[in-house]
Amino acid sequence: MSQAPEAGRGATVTPMRVVIALCLIAPFVAMLWVGSYAKTDPAFIGIPFFYWYQMAWVLISTVLTTIAYKLWQRDQRARSAAKGGASE
Repeated sequence: MSQAPEAGRGATVTPMRVVIALCLIAPFVAMLWVGSYAKTDPAFIGIPFFYWYQMAWVLISTVLTTIAYKLWQRDQRARSAAKGGASE
């Protein structure tokens, strides 16, 4: 029985890639679960919860996407260095 070469393998699941996926999936889950934020109370400086919750997720999504991007770059550099290639 022959083993498939390492280069021929599909995507590798690593803990870092799981964290990246969670960072990218969290905003979708938060926004698609409408029952969790479809209310007016508690109001924040006169703005109903429904609106400020969504605006907060715009900022949170930005931070999570930036984290995922930086982790992806680190993962790609580590994989490139492990294969002996030069990192960009």
